[in-house]
Amino acid sequence: MGEKELKKTLMQENQEFKAVVELHQKYDDELEKLESITYLSESEKLRIRELKKKKLALKDKMYVMMTEYRKSSK
Repeated sequence: MGEKELKKTLMQENQEFKAVVELHQKYDDELEKLESITYLSESEKLRIRELKKKKLALKDKMYVMMTEYRKSSK
C-alpha cells in the first residue's frame, strides 16, 4: 500500500489520525495567511515559527501512526 492510499485508509478508519491531519491542515492554512503578509510584526514572526514547529510535530505523529498501522497489518 502506497503512502497516499495509507493516509486515505487511516483518515477513514482512525479518528485520531483524522484529527491530527485536520489540525495540521488548519495550521498550514494559518501559516499561508501569515506568510502572505508583506510586513510582519514580531508577534506574527513568532507565530510563524510556532506554527512550523507544531506542523512538524504533527507530521512526525502522522508518520509514527502510519508506521504502526503498517506493522500491525502485516
